[in-house]
Amino acid sequence: MRQPRLIVMVKEPRPGRVKTRLGRDIGMTSAAWWFRHQARGLLRRVEDRRWQTLLAVSPDAEGLQSRIWPNHLLRIAQGSGNLGARMGRLFHTLPMGPVVIIGADIPGISRAHIARAFAALGNHASVLGPAPDGGFWLIGLKRVSPPPKTLFYGVRWSTAQTMTDTLATLPRPIAMIDTLNDIDTAADLANDLE
Repeated sequence: MRQPRLIVMVKEPRPGRVKTRLGRDIGMTSAAWWFRHQARGLLRRVEDRRWQTLLAVSPDAEGLQSRIWPNHLLRIAQGSGNLGARMGRLFHTLPMGPVVIIGADIPGISRAHIARAFAALGNHASVLGPAPDGGFWLIGLKRVSPPPKTLFYGVRWSTAQTMTDTLATLPRPIAMIDTLNDIDTAADLANDLE
């Protein structure tokens, strides 16, 4: 099997640019501070020699030069478009082999979750980690052939239908792994602290 790749999608943690829904609840500066520290802790938790960890950064130029993220991690630009366009570009342009993509706003994630996702790709074409809000916190493709051009076509992002819409575009068979929370609002943050 080819080298598995874990892609962590990050934005520069600047007030008003990152976690804006959370920022409306707790203030933009506090939301940016939370994201910066959350993302750095997540990167420490998920790095592992069993897979290559890369950062998909945004905005492109600033993210590629950022001093916030660990220097030893390879960075690639997310590019423009909605979340589906950006993730689709990653799945289509990286060398063949298993790729798992996560966001940096999932406090409960561990190496074991990532290992389960890559293990699921051993006998599945796709893997998805559902979130309770109808979205997902992890998506992966085995990638023994190019992903379908219809990947993420028609997905209603940031809605209760996001996961269902995404499932309709993924190569089969699909594995489902653990349900984890991502943090979008102060209520999500409070639930995570409980």
